[in-house]
Amino acid sequence: MKFRLSLAAFLMLSGCNLAPKYQRPTQPVQNSYPDNTGAKNVPAAQKAGNLGWEDFFTDPRLKALIELALKNNRDIAAQAAAIMQARGQYEVQHASLFPTISAGGAGMFLSPSDTGGFSFAPGMGSSVSTLRFYQTSIGFSSYEIDLWGRIRNLSREQSENILSSLENARNVLITTVSQIASTYIQWLADREELRVTNATLKSQSDTLRLVQLSYDNGETDALTLAQVKTQVEQASANAAQYTRAVAEDEHALQLLVGTPLPADLPPAAPFGRQTMIADLPAGLPSDLLEQRPDVLAAEHTLEGANANVGAARAAFFPRVTLTASEGTSSLQFRHLFTPGAETWSVSPSISLPIFTWGQNEGNLHISKAKRLQDIALYEKTMQTAFKEVSDALTARETYKVQEQHMGELVTQSQKAYDLAKMRYNAGIDSYLTTLEQQRSLYQSQQSAIMIQAAGFQNLVTLYRALGGGWSQKTVVPKTGKNMP
Repeated sequence: MKFRLSLAAFLMLSGCNLAPKYQRPTQPVQNSYPDNTGAKNVPAAQKAGNLGWEDFFTDPRLKALIELALKNNRDIAAQAAAIMQARGQYEVQHASLFPTISAGGAGMFLSPSDTGGFSFAPGMGSSVSTLRFYQTSIGFSSYEIDLWGRIRNLSREQSENILSSLENARNVLITTVSQIASTYIQWLADREELRVTNATLKSQSDTLRLVQLSYDNGETDALTLAQVKTQVEQASANAAQYTRAVAEDEHALQLLVGTPLPADLPPAAPFGRQTMIADLPAGLPSDLLEQRPDVLAAEHTLEGANANVGAARAAFFPRVTLTASEGTSSLQFRHLFTPGAETWSVSPSISLPIFTWGQNEGNLHISKAKRLQDIALYEKTMQTAFKEVSDALTARETYKVQEQHMGELVTQSQKAYDLAKMRYNAGIDSYLTTLEQQRSLYQSQQSAIMIQAAGFQNLVTLYRALGGGWSQKTVVPKTGKNMP
Protein backbone atom coordinates (compact mmCIF):
# COMPACT_ATOMS: atom_id res chain seq x y z
CA MET A 1 0.00 0.00 0.00
CA LYS A 2 2.82 2.40 0.83
CA PHE A 3 4.45 1.61 -2.49
CA ARG A 4 1.23 2.31 -4.38
CA LEU A 5 0.71 5.59 -2.57
CA SER A 6 4.28 6.64 -3.31
CA LEU A 7 3.85 5.74 -6.98
CA ALA A 8 0.58 7.69 -7.17
CA ALA A 9 2.20 10.75 -5.56
CA PHE A 10 5.10 10.49 -8.00
CA LEU A 11 2.76 10.36 -10.99
CA MET A 12 0.81 13.35 -9.67
CA LEU A 13 4.00 15.35 -9.31
CA SER A 14 5.07 14.31 -12.80
CA GLY A 15 1.86 15.80 -14.12
CA CYS A 16 2.54 19.28 -12.68
CA ASN A 17 2.66 22.11 -15.19
CA LEU A 18 3.71 25.57 -14.06
CA ALA A 19 2.95 27.29 -17.37
CA PRO A 20 0.24 29.99 -17.15
CA LYS A 21 -3.10 29.04 -18.66
CA TYR A 22 -3.14 30.20 -22.27
CA GLN A 23 -5.85 32.62 -23.30
CA ARG A 24 -6.07 34.11 -26.77
CA PRO A 25 -5.66 37.91 -26.57
CA THR A 26 -8.76 39.98 -27.16
CA GLN A 27 -9.27 40.83 -30.82
CA PRO A 28 -7.64 44.28 -31.15
CA VAL A 29 -9.83 45.37 -34.10
CA GLN A 30 -13.46 46.21 -34.73
CA ASN A 31 -16.05 43.47 -35.07
CA SER A 32 -16.91 44.70 -38.55
CA TYR A 33 -15.14 46.20 -41.53
CA PRO A 34 -15.55 49.94 -42.23
CA ASP A 35 -18.74 51.00 -43.99
CA ASN A 36 -16.83 52.36 -46.99
CA THR A 37 -15.59 48.86 -47.85
CA GLY A 38 -19.02 47.65 -48.93
CA ALA A 39 -18.60 44.47 -46.87
CA LYS A 40 -21.79 43.07 -45.35
CA ASN A 41 -19.89 41.57 -42.39
CA VAL A 42 -21.72 38.26 -42.32
CA PRO A 43 -20.19 34.79 -42.13
CA ALA A 44 -19.24 33.70 -45.62
CA ALA A 45 -20.63 30.40 -46.87
CA GLN A 46 -17.42 29.80 -48.83
CA LYS A 47 -14.42 31.41 -47.18
CA ALA A 48 -11.76 32.78 -49.50
CA GLY A 49 -9.11 31.01 -47.42
CA ASN A 50 -10.57 27.65 -48.47
CA LEU A 51 -10.80 28.55 -52.17
CA GLY A 52 -8.02 26.76 -54.06
CA TRP A 53 -5.93 28.79 -56.49
CA GLU A 54 -6.73 26.37 -59.32
CA ASP A 55 -10.43 27.23 -58.90
CA PHE A 56 -9.80 30.93 -58.39
CA PHE A 57 -7.58 31.42 -61.44
CA THR A 58 -8.82 30.20 -64.81
CA ASP A 59 -6.03 31.36 -67.14
CA PRO A 60 -4.20 28.16 -68.24
CA ARG A 61 -0.88 29.94 -68.66
CA LEU A 62 -1.09 31.49 -65.20
CA LYS A 63 -1.93 28.14 -63.60
CA ALA A 64 1.04 26.53 -65.35
CA LEU A 65 3.33 29.26 -64.01
CA ILE A 66 2.03 28.76 -60.46
CA GLU A 67 2.61 25.01 -60.68
CA LEU A 68 6.19 25.61 -61.82
CA ALA A 69 6.78 28.06 -58.97
CA LEU A 70 5.55 25.62 -56.34
CA LYS A 71 8.22 23.19 -57.53
CA ASN A 72 11.11 25.58 -58.13
CA ASN A 73 10.66 28.78 -56.11
CA ARG A 74 13.65 29.28 -53.81
CA ASP A 75 11.67 31.05 -51.07
CA ILE A 76 9.35 28.06 -50.78
CA ALA A 77 12.34 25.70 -50.74
CA ALA A 78 13.95 27.75 -47.94
CA GLN A 79 10.76 27.57 -45.88
CA ALA A 80 10.58 23.80 -46.37
CA ALA A 81 14.12 23.56 -44.99
CA ALA A 82 13.11 25.77 -42.04
CA ILE A 83 10.29 23.33 -41.23
CA MET A 84 12.74 20.41 -41.28
CA GLN A 85 15.05 22.33 -38.97
CA ALA A 86 12.21 23.08 -36.53
CA ARG A 87 11.21 19.42 -36.52
CA GLY A 88 14.77 18.39 -35.78
CA GLN A 89 14.96 20.81 -32.86
CA TYR A 90 11.69 19.44 -31.52
CA GLU A 91 12.96 15.86 -31.75
CA VAL A 92 16.12 16.80 -29.84
CA GLN A 93 14.17 18.55 -27.10
CA HIS A 94 11.38 15.97 -26.89
CA ALA A 95 13.93 13.17 -26.45
CA SER A 96 14.86 14.70 -23.08
CA LEU A 97 11.59 13.37 -21.68
CA PHE A 98 12.99 9.86 -21.86
CA PRO A 99 16.20 8.34 -20.50
CA THR A 100 19.03 7.74 -22.91
CA ILE A 101 19.68 4.03 -22.59
CA SER A 102 23.06 2.70 -23.57
CA ALA A 103 24.84 -0.62 -23.31
CA GLY A 104 28.52 -1.30 -22.90
CA GLY A 105 31.16 -3.78 -21.98
CA ALA A 106 34.66 -3.55 -20.55
CA GLY A 107 37.64 -5.70 -19.74
CA MET A 108 40.44 -4.97 -17.28
CA PHE A 109 43.84 -6.65 -17.25
CA LEU A 110 46.28 -5.95 -14.41
CA SER A 111 49.73 -7.37 -13.64
CA PRO A 112 50.94 -7.94 -10.02
CA SER A 113 53.25 -4.96 -10.29
CA ASP A 114 50.20 -2.75 -10.94
CA THR A 115 48.55 -4.07 -7.77
CA GLY A 116 51.51 -3.87 -5.36
CA GLY A 117 51.76 -7.67 -5.09
CA PHE A 118 48.41 -8.08 -3.32
CA SER A 119 46.23 -11.06 -4.15
CA PHE A 120 42.70 -10.46 -5.31
CA ALA A 121 40.98 -13.61 -4.24
CA PRO A 122 41.55 -16.46 -1.81
CA GLY A 123 44.17 -18.74 -3.17
CA MET A 124 45.53 -16.12 -5.57
CA GLY A 125 49.04 -15.17 -4.67
CA SER A 126 51.52 -12.91 -6.27
CA SER A 127 52.41 -15.74 -8.57
CA VAL A 128 49.42 -14.83 -10.73
CA SER A 129 50.83 -13.14 -13.78
CA THR A 130 47.71 -11.17 -14.85
CA LEU A 131 44.40 -10.34 -13.23
CA ARG A 132 41.42 -10.30 -15.61
CA PHE A 133 38.09 -8.56 -14.89
CA TYR A 134 35.09 -8.49 -17.25
CA GLN A 135 31.95 -6.39 -17.06
CA THR A 136 28.79 -5.67 -19.11
CA SER A 137 26.06 -3.13 -18.36
CA ILE A 138 22.91 -1.51 -19.74
CA GLY A 139 21.24 1.53 -18.23
CA PHE A 140 20.97 5.30 -18.21
CA SER A 141 22.62 8.17 -16.40
CA SER A 142 21.58 11.64 -15.23
CA TYR A 143 17.97 11.22 -16.36
CA GLU A 144 15.91 14.14 -15.10
CA ILE A 145 12.48 13.23 -13.79
CA ASP A 146 10.20 15.99 -15.10
CA LEU A 147 8.30 16.68 -11.87
CA TRP A 148 7.42 20.30 -12.60
CA GLY A 149 6.94 20.20 -16.37
CA ARG A 150 10.18 21.99 -17.29
CA ILE A 151 11.13 19.57 -20.07
CA ARG A 152 7.53 19.17 -21.23
CA ASN A 153 7.14 22.93 -21.56
CA LEU A 154 10.38 23.24 -23.50
CA SER A 155 9.13 20.43 -25.75
CA ARG A 156 5.81 22.26 -26.14
CA GLU A 157 7.65 25.41 -27.12
CA GLN A 158 9.51 23.53 -29.86
CA SER A 159 6.30 21.95 -31.14
CA GLU A 160 4.71 25.42 -31.39
CA ASN A 161 7.78 26.53 -33.33
CA ILE A 162 7.09 23.75 -35.83
CA LEU A 163 3.49 24.90 -36.23
CA SER A 164 4.67 28.49 -36.61
CA SER A 165 7.15 27.39 -39.30
CA LEU A 166 4.36 25.57 -41.12
CA GLU A 167 2.22 28.71 -41.12
CA ASN A 168 5.19 30.79 -42.27
CA ALA A 169 5.66 28.36 -45.15
CA ARG A 170 1.98 28.66 -45.99
CA ASN A 171 2.32 32.43 -45.92
CA VAL A 172 5.29 32.28 -48.32
CA LEU A 173 3.29 30.00 -50.61
CA ILE A 174 0.31 32.39 -50.59
CA THR A 175 2.59 35.36 -51.20
CA THR A 176 4.32 33.59 -54.08
CA VAL A 177 1.03 32.69 -55.75
CA SER A 178 -0.26 36.26 -55.41
CA GLN A 179 3.03 37.75 -56.64
CA ILE A 180 2.98 35.54 -59.73
CA ALA A 181 -0.65 36.44 -60.42
CA SER A 182 -0.03 40.19 -59.94
CA THR A 183 3.12 40.14 -62.09
CA TYR A 184 1.32 38.10 -64.74
CA ILE A 185 -1.56 40.59 -64.82
CA GLN A 186 0.97 43.42 -65.14
CA TRP A 187 2.61 41.52 -68.02
CA LEU A 188 -0.75 41.25 -69.78
CA ALA A 189 -1.48 44.92 -69.10
CA ASP A 190 1.89 46.03 -70.50
CA ARG A 191 1.31 43.87 -73.58
CA GLU A 192 -2.09 45.52 -73.96
CA GLU A 193 -0.49 48.95 -73.59
CA LEU A 194 2.05 47.98 -76.24
CA ARG A 195 -0.72 46.79 -78.55
CA VAL A 196 -2.66 50.06 -78.18
CA THR A 197 0.54 52.08 -78.59
CA ASN A 198 1.53 50.21 -81.76
CA ALA A 199 -1.97 50.69 -83.20
CA THR A 200 -1.81 54.40 -82.39
CA LEU A 201 1.70 54.64 -83.82
CA LYS A 202 0.59 52.95 -87.06
CA SER A 203 -2.36 55.32 -87.39
CA GLN A 204 -0.17 58.35 -86.71
CA SER A 205 2.53 57.12 -89.10
CA ASP A 206 -0.06 56.76 -91.85
CA THR A 207 -1.29 60.26 -91.09
CA LEU A 208 2.28 61.59 -91.15
CA ARG A 209 2.82 60.23 -94.66
CA LEU A 210 -0.35 61.98 -95.87
CA VAL A 211 0.51 65.24 -94.12
CA GLN A 212 4.09 65.09 -95.43
CA LEU A 213 2.72 64.65 -98.96
CA SER A 214 0.36 67.57 -98.47
CA TYR A 215 3.19 69.71 -97.11
CA ASP A 216 5.41 68.85 -100.07
CA ASN A 217 2.64 69.98 -102.39
CA GLY A 218 2.12 73.19 -100.43
CA GLU A 219 -1.31 72.19 -99.13
CA THR A 220 -0.36 71.98 -95.42
CA ASP A 221 1.68 74.35 -93.26
CA ALA A 222 4.84 73.45 -91.34
CA LEU A 223 3.07 73.73 -87.96
CA THR A 224 0.68 70.90 -88.78
CA LEU A 225 3.56 68.76 -90.02
CA ALA A 226 5.54 69.40 -86.83
CA GLN A 227 2.53 68.58 -84.65
CA VAL A 228 1.99 65.25 -86.40
CA LYS A 229 5.70 64.40 -86.10
CA THR A 230 5.50 65.19 -82.37
CA GLN A 231 2.71 62.66 -81.94
CA VAL A 232 4.63 60.00 -83.89
CA GLU A 233 7.78 60.49 -81.82
CA GLN A 234 5.83 60.33 -78.57
CA ALA A 235 4.13 57.10 -79.63
CA SER A 236 7.48 55.64 -80.72
CA ALA A 237 8.99 56.44 -77.31
CA ASN A 238 6.01 54.86 -75.58
CA ALA A 239 6.37 51.74 -77.73
CA ALA A 240 9.99 51.38 -76.57
CA GLN A 241 8.88 51.92 -72.96
CA TYR A 242 6.23 49.20 -73.06
CA THR A 243 8.53 46.83 -74.94
CA ARG A 244 10.99 47.19 -72.07
CA ALA A 245 8.21 46.76 -69.50
CA VAL A 246 7.01 43.50 -71.11
CA ALA A 247 10.56 42.11 -71.04
CA GLU A 248 11.04 43.12 -67.39
CA ASP A 249 7.73 41.48 -66.47
CA GLU A 250 8.92 38.26 -68.07
CA HIS A 251 12.18 38.47 -66.12
CA ALA A 252 10.22 38.99 -62.88
CA LEU A 253 8.04 35.98 -63.64
CA GLN A 254 11.12 33.86 -64.26
CA LEU A 255 12.56 34.91 -60.90
CA LEU A 256 9.32 34.06 -59.10
CA VAL A 257 8.96 30.74 -60.91
CA GLY A 258 12.57 29.86 -60.14
CA THR A 259 13.40 28.38 -63.54
CA PRO A 260 13.56 29.53 -67.18
CA LEU A 261 10.07 29.83 -68.62
CA PRO A 262 9.32 26.82 -70.87
CA ALA A 263 8.57 27.47 -74.51
CA ASP A 264 5.53 25.18 -74.46
CA LEU A 265 3.48 27.12 -71.92
CA PRO A 266 -0.26 27.25 -72.69
CA PRO A 267 -1.46 30.39 -74.45
CA ALA A 268 -2.57 33.26 -72.24
CA ALA A 269 -6.24 33.99 -71.80
CA PRO A 270 -7.40 37.41 -73.05
CA PHE A 271 -6.64 40.29 -70.73
CA GLY A 272 -9.36 40.46 -68.07
CA ARG A 273 -10.26 36.76 -68.09
CA GLN A 274 -7.70 35.50 -65.58
CA THR A 275 -10.43 34.56 -63.11
CA MET A 276 -14.13 33.88 -63.40
CA ILE A 277 -14.71 35.17 -59.87
CA ALA A 278 -15.63 38.83 -59.93
CA ASP A 279 -16.06 39.22 -56.19
CA LEU A 280 -15.06 37.55 -52.92
CA PRO A 281 -17.07 37.35 -49.68
CA ALA A 282 -15.12 39.01 -46.90
CA GLY A 283 -16.98 37.41 -44.01
CA LEU A 284 -16.22 38.70 -40.51
CA PRO A 285 -12.92 40.15 -39.21
CA SER A 286 -12.73 37.23 -36.75
CA ASP A 287 -12.38 34.88 -39.73
CA LEU A 288 -8.82 36.16 -40.12
CA LEU A 289 -7.93 34.36 -36.89
CA GLU A 290 -8.62 31.04 -38.59
CA GLN A 291 -7.48 31.83 -42.14
CA ARG A 292 -4.47 34.15 -42.17
CA PRO A 293 -1.22 32.16 -41.85
CA ASP A 294 0.70 35.11 -40.41
CA VAL A 295 -1.91 35.50 -37.65
CA LEU A 296 -1.80 31.77 -36.93
CA ALA A 297 2.01 31.79 -36.92
CA ALA A 298 2.05 34.69 -34.45
CA GLU A 299 -0.36 32.83 -32.16
CA HIS A 300 1.75 29.66 -32.23
CA THR A 301 4.79 31.76 -31.31
CA LEU A 302 2.80 33.25 -28.44
CA GLU A 303 1.77 29.81 -27.19
CA GLY A 304 5.42 28.73 -27.32
CA ALA A 305 6.40 31.75 -25.24
CA ASN A 306 3.65 30.86 -22.79
CA ALA A 307 5.14 27.38 -22.37
CA ASN A 308 8.61 28.86 -21.91
CA VAL A 309 7.33 30.78 -18.87
CA GLY A 310 6.40 27.43 -17.33
CA ALA A 311 9.89 26.08 -17.96
CA ALA A 312 11.41 29.18 -16.32
CA ARG A 313 9.16 28.78 -13.29
CA ALA A 314 10.15 25.11 -12.92
CA ALA A 315 13.79 26.15 -12.48
CA PHE A 316 12.94 27.39 -8.96
CA PHE A 317 11.99 23.88 -7.79
CA PRO A 318 14.17 20.85 -6.95
CA ARG A 319 15.53 18.86 -9.86
CA VAL A 320 15.57 15.09 -9.44
CA THR A 321 17.89 12.97 -11.57
CA LEU A 322 18.32 9.24 -11.70
CA THR A 323 21.16 6.97 -12.78
CA ALA A 324 20.54 3.23 -13.05
CA SER A 325 22.24 0.25 -14.63
CA GLU A 326 22.07 -3.51 -14.72
CA GLY A 327 24.70 -5.91 -15.95
CA THR A 328 27.18 -8.64 -15.12
CA SER A 329 30.73 -8.80 -13.85
CA SER A 330 33.20 -11.66 -13.37
CA LEU A 331 36.87 -12.41 -13.06
CA GLN A 332 36.46 -15.15 -15.63
CA PHE A 333 34.92 -14.55 -19.02
CA ARG A 334 33.16 -17.93 -19.07
CA HIS A 335 31.26 -16.98 -15.91
CA LEU A 336 30.30 -13.49 -17.18
CA PHE A 337 26.77 -14.42 -18.24
CA THR A 338 25.87 -16.75 -15.38
CA PRO A 339 23.12 -15.91 -12.83
CA GLY A 340 25.64 -15.34 -10.08
CA ALA A 341 27.41 -12.60 -12.10
CA GLU A 342 24.42 -10.23 -12.21
CA THR A 343 24.89 -6.72 -10.83
CA TRP A 344 22.70 -3.61 -10.60
CA SER A 345 22.85 -0.09 -9.27
CA VAL A 346 20.43 2.82 -8.75
CA SER A 347 21.64 6.31 -7.87
CA PRO A 348 18.91 8.93 -7.37
CA SER A 349 19.95 12.50 -6.67
CA ILE A 350 18.19 15.76 -5.94
CA SER A 351 19.38 19.30 -6.53
CA LEU A 352 17.70 22.28 -4.88
CA PRO A 353 18.64 25.79 -6.04
CA ILE A 354 19.49 27.96 -3.03
CA PHE A 355 21.73 30.77 -4.21
CA THR A 356 21.53 31.39 -7.98
CA TRP A 357 22.33 35.10 -7.59
CA GLY A 358 19.33 36.12 -9.65
CA GLN A 359 19.90 33.78 -12.58
CA ASN A 360 16.55 31.99 -12.28
CA GLU A 361 14.75 35.28 -11.61
CA GLY A 362 16.39 36.81 -14.64
CA ASN A 363 15.38 33.90 -16.88
CA LEU A 364 11.80 34.17 -15.62
CA HIS A 365 11.75 37.91 -16.31
CA ILE A 366 13.11 37.26 -19.81
CA SER A 367 10.46 34.62 -20.56
CA LYS A 368 7.66 36.87 -19.27
CA ALA A 369 8.93 39.83 -21.28
CA LYS A 370 9.17 37.62 -24.38
CA ARG A 371 5.56 36.58 -23.82
CA LEU A 372 4.46 40.23 -23.56
CA GLN A 373 6.42 41.01 -26.71
CA ASP A 374 4.75 38.15 -28.59
CA ILE A 375 1.33 39.34 -27.42
CA ALA A 376 2.07 42.78 -28.87
CA LEU A 377 3.33 41.23 -32.12
CA TYR A 378 0.24 39.03 -32.35
CA GLU A 379 -2.05 42.03 -31.89
CA LYS A 380 -0.03 44.03 -34.43
CA THR A 381 -0.28 41.17 -36.92
CA MET A 382 -4.03 41.05 -36.45
CA GLN A 383 -4.32 44.81 -36.93
CA THR A 384 -2.19 44.64 -40.06
CA ALA A 385 -4.38 41.86 -41.45
CA PHE A 386 -7.52 43.90 -40.71
CA LYS A 387 -6.01 46.94 -42.45
CA GLU A 388 -4.99 44.94 -45.53
CA VAL A 389 -8.45 43.46 -45.93
CA SER A 390 -10.14 46.82 -45.30
CA ASP A 391 -7.88 48.55 -47.85
CA ALA A 392 -8.52 45.83 -50.42
CA LEU A 393 -12.29 45.98 -49.88
CA THR A 394 -12.32 49.77 -50.15
CA ALA A 395 -10.19 49.64 -53.30
CA ARG A 396 -12.51 47.02 -54.76
CA GLU A 397 -15.50 49.34 -54.50
CA THR A 398 -13.66 52.35 -55.93
CA TYR A 399 -12.10 50.37 -58.78
CA LYS A 400 -15.55 49.21 -59.86
CA VAL A 401 -16.74 52.81 -60.12
CA GLN A 402 -13.49 53.95 -61.73
CA GLU A 403 -13.61 51.22 -64.39
CA GLN A 404 -17.16 52.17 -65.34
CA HIS A 405 -16.22 55.81 -65.81
CA MET A 406 -13.01 54.96 -67.67
CA GLY A 407 -14.95 52.71 -70.05
CA GLU A 408 -17.34 55.53 -70.80
CA LEU A 409 -14.41 57.95 -71.19
CA VAL A 410 -12.82 55.73 -73.84
CA THR A 411 -16.14 55.46 -75.67
CA GLN A 412 -16.67 59.22 -75.73
CA SER A 413 -13.02 59.90 -76.64
CA GLN A 414 -13.35 57.54 -79.61
CA LYS A 415 -16.51 59.39 -80.74
CA ALA A 416 -14.79 62.78 -80.35
CA TYR A 417 -11.78 61.59 -82.38
CA ASP A 418 -13.99 60.18 -85.15
CA LEU A 419 -15.96 63.44 -85.36
CA ALA A 420 -12.82 65.59 -85.37
CA LYS A 421 -11.34 63.48 -88.16
CA MET A 422 -14.53 63.80 -90.18
CA ARG A 423 -14.55 67.59 -89.71
CA TYR A 424 -10.91 67.81 -90.77
CA ASN A 425 -11.55 65.73 -93.89
CA ALA A 426 -14.49 68.01 -94.68
CA GLY A 427 -12.24 71.09 -94.31
CA ILE A 428 -14.22 72.49 -91.39
CA ASP A 429 -11.47 72.33 -88.71
CA SER A 430 -7.70 72.35 -88.73
CA TYR A 431 -5.77 69.17 -88.06
CA LEU A 432 -4.84 70.49 -84.61
CA THR A 433 -8.28 69.52 -83.31
CA THR A 434 -7.86 66.00 -84.68
CA LEU A 435 -4.43 65.68 -83.05
CA GLU A 436 -5.80 66.79 -79.69
CA GLN A 437 -8.65 64.30 -79.85
CA GLN A 438 -6.31 61.50 -80.90
CA ARG A 439 -4.00 62.29 -78.00
CA SER A 440 -6.98 62.32 -75.63
CA LEU A 441 -8.19 58.97 -76.98
CA TYR A 442 -4.75 57.40 -76.58
CA GLN A 443 -4.39 58.67 -73.01
CA SER A 444 -7.84 57.44 -72.03
CA GLN A 445 -7.07 53.99 -73.48
CA GLN A 446 -3.82 53.86 -71.50
CA SER A 447 -5.56 54.91 -68.29
CA ALA A 448 -8.36 52.40 -68.81
CA ILE A 449 -5.85 49.56 -69.15
CA MET A 450 -4.01 50.68 -66.02
CA ILE A 451 -7.24 50.88 -63.99
CA GLN A 452 -8.42 47.51 -65.29
CA ALA A 453 -5.09 45.89 -64.35
CA ALA A 454 -5.17 47.54 -60.91
CA GLY A 455 -8.70 46.20 -60.39
CA PHE A 456 -7.62 42.65 -61.23
CA GLN A 457 -4.55 42.94 -59.01
CA ASN A 458 -6.76 44.24 -56.21
CA LEU A 459 -8.87 41.08 -56.47
CA VAL A 460 -5.69 39.01 -56.15
CA THR A 461 -4.63 41.13 -53.16
CA LEU A 462 -8.00 40.58 -51.49
CA TYR A 463 -7.71 36.84 -52.15
CA ARG A 464 -4.30 36.82 -50.44
CA ALA A 465 -5.37 39.10 -47.58
CA LEU A 466 -8.26 36.76 -46.75
CA GLY A 467 -5.86 33.83 -46.53
CA GLY A 468 -6.55 32.25 -49.91
CA GLY A 469 -4.07 30.61 -52.26
CA TRP A 470 -2.41 28.07 -49.95
CA SER A 471 -4.17 25.04 -51.48
CA GLN A 472 -4.47 23.91 -55.07
CA LYS A 473 -7.99 22.55 -54.74
CA THR A 474 -10.84 24.14 -52.83
CA VAL A 475 -11.01 22.81 -49.27
CA VAL A 476 -14.48 21.77 -48.16
CA PRO A 477 -14.79 22.62 -44.45
CA LYS A 478 -16.07 19.92 -42.10
CA THR A 479 -19.52 20.39 -40.64
CA GLY A 480 -21.51 18.93 -37.80
CA LYS A 481 -19.92 16.78 -35.14
CA ASN A 482 -16.70 16.36 -37.07
CA MET A 483 -15.99 20.07 -37.09
CA PRO A 484 -12.62 20.70 -35.37
